Amino acid sequence: MVNMILNGLDISVEEGTTLLEAAKFYGIDIPTLCYDETLSPYGACRLCLVEVGEPGKAKLFSACTYPVREGLIVKTNTKRVIDARKMIIELYLASCPSSKKIQDLASEYGVTEVRFTPKNDECILCGLCVRVCEEQMQAKAIGFIDRGVNRYISTPFERQSEDCRLCGACMYICPVCQARCQGPREEETICNACLNISPPCLEKYDEAMCYMDPCVACELEKEPDE
Repeated sequence: MVNMILNGLDISVEEGTTLLEAAKFYGIDIPTLCYDETLSPYGACRLCLVEVGEPGKAKLFSACTYPVREGLIVKTNTKRVIDARKMIIELYLASCPSSKKIQDLASEYGVTEVRFTPKNDECILCGLCVRVCEEQMQAKAIGFIDRGVNRYISTPFERQSEDCRLCGACMYICPVCQARCQGPREEETICNACLNISPPCLEKYDEAMCYMDPCVACELEKEPDE
């Protein structure tokens, strides 16, 4: 077993476990878009960033690819981490404003504006479709083409693949395929239809992480029935 400190708590996890797996085991939620427990970790979306290291020396790493080590000090909910996640969500909103999952994350993290020009790419290059096709379907019918800003996903030589069985796994696992609901701001890049406008209690406890999901702050503030 490996001993480490997670959000101020002394914990023990099995060797070979990633920080994301350790956090999930102890009931700590870390958002992801490119992770699936049945597939190899990829670390593309960067939403699972956490702080690793002693205070003042900590650095940000992706939790899904970082293996646990003896004596690690990890924080998953610091202001630095939250600010980084908000920026990443904002970038994804500019790329894929039609994604329900990304819109839900924006509401959850209180992202209320997008300062980048919308692209409507409909793909965040998370690689889930590529990995599920190769690792689960044993097909390798799709893959990445080109690199950098020109990178995209397609079939080999951009022709119809004879290995594709039309199973639909790529669409099922895609985090941006499910369209957003038509909320109060359906014409805008961000809808915030599910934004909790009640101040969350976690603000009162600095970097402490709230384990109430969904948040019940609004329920507690309701007037009792007469």
